[in-house]
Amino acid sequence: MTGKLKDRSAVVTGGLTGQGLAIAEALAAEGANIAVGSREAARWRDTPEPTHIADVRKRLSTFGGTVFIGHLDVRETDVIAQFATAAEAVCGPADILVNSAGMTTEQPVSGHSEDLWLKIIDTNLNGAFRMTRTYLPGMIERKWGRIINIGSTAASVGWKDNPAYCASKSGLLGLTRCVALEGAPHGVTCVMISPTWVETELMRNNVLELVEREGKGRTVEEAIFDIASQNPQNRIIQSDEVAALAVFLCGEGAKGITMENIQITGGALW
Repeated sequence: MTGKLKDRSAVVTGGLTGQGLAIAEALAAEGANIAVGSREAARWRDTPEPTHIADVRKRLSTFGGTVFIGHLDVRETDVIAQFATAAEAVCGPADILVNSAGMTTEQPVSGHSEDLWLKIIDTNLNGAFRMTRTYLPGMIERKWGRIINIGSTAASVGWKDNPAYCASKSGLLGLTRCVALEGAPHGVTCVMISPTWVETELMRNNVLELVEREGKGRTVEEAIFDIASQNPQNRIIQSDEVAALAVFLCGEGAKGITMENIQITGGALW
């Protein structure tokens, strides 16, 4: 690694697993201080740190930067404020924000639970708005910033039984474009990375939900194989591919790349 992000500080939401963790690790490898926020941290606030979270801390710390892991629920403004204060005290003002926290489930529009609809929108879209609103002013003041929103091909392509997820990611794309315009005169970029299926725990959970709803006796492994076979590259996208793009977008060589929706799909539409 080049250490091109040395002395930069990055905030990554949903950074304990999946794409968020891969991005946090890749940014740390380039020398950035890393503040990871996760709702899961609430489970151990007043108890000894679980082994898997301690392992994440150790992995991120091996690169020499400062690491902070704290409780963060992007649906709660007060919690965001508390996290931001604590993270800055350890890692310094944030130069980079990665909005990776997200959730989904599969339900048709007809009969869709309103509570679940609102929860998905509040996490995937409103959460990114709240985090951006928190960190954008400081980036503008310091005349440098990178905001990366983790979207999905769902922002551009509808998918049966995924209305809330598709709506949230479409909204996130609109937010990305507006933030990019606001930040442009001040050296702040905003880009959305939109992968297709990415091999993560979240993907496995989604596929499990899919096969259970189908009731056809397919295993999760068989369903994942079928998804991979529908991709022109005949594979599932990996988290490190998303992370590599995120690192590039945070560098000086990407200062002219903003207001974009960059897809990582292997040629797949979804």
